[in-house]
Amino acid sequence: MYRTARRIRKWHRYLGLIIGIQFLFWTVSGLYFSWTNIDEIHGDPFLRTPPVTTSFTALYPIDSIHLPIQELELIGVGKTPYYWINDSLLVNANNGMVQKEITLEQVREVVQHYVDPNLRIQQITRLESTDAHHEYRGRPLPAYAVQFDHPEGVTAYIAAENGKFQRIRHRSWRWFDFLWMTHTMDYQGRDDFNNLLLRIFSFFGVVTVCSGFLLWGVSSPTLRKWRTKR
Repeated sequence: MYRTARRIRKWHRYLGLIIGIQFLFWTVSGLYFSWTNIDEIHGDPFLRTPPVTTSFTALYPIDSIHLPIQELELIGVGKTPYYWINDSLLVNANNGMVQKEITLEQVREVVQHYVDPNLRIQQITRLESTDAHHEYRGRPLPAYAVQFDHPEGVTAYIAAENGKFQRIRHRSWRWFDFLWMTHTMDYQGRDDFNNLLLRIFSFFGVVTVCSGFLLWGVSSPTLRKWRTKR
């Protein structure tokens, strides 16, 4: 019995050493998720509620746009109406002119419609590409990143091709994103809950816990006395 306990203790110790750091990440990230308000993480305190809306009249007749149309959406970019056609073409709904993308002035107008007016724009930069770890990953490109003068490092993202407001990011969201990566163990894109690494560590986590129970069972003086009496 002593040899068995020693062998189990050895396996338990090494398993705990291997997955202990990941267990710590799971615990810390779980605590952070449970103690934070998801609406605050999404950036709601930095947005207008509700956003400014604009009504349009006397629009350019859609029949006068000589293009095959599969999809059509009327969107407002600031105070200007646009037809967003086939998810690829921006047409001014006042005069029928095709516009390649929105202007910097229109970026500012979109910000005024969606973002808290107390936030002051610090810088506007253009994004042509992002990697799998960028906070704007998976969204339409090119885009404009509008950075605000705020201690939380608030940044709003607006699609350049149609002026749609996409996301707002800040320091708390970035911490959430990092901890989510450690929680899912998807160190490539963050959102794959079925990755092999997570499965392996989950399996060994169960083995570690079970080995702990087994170690207690074979080394407990109370159980040893009970087995002796039997």
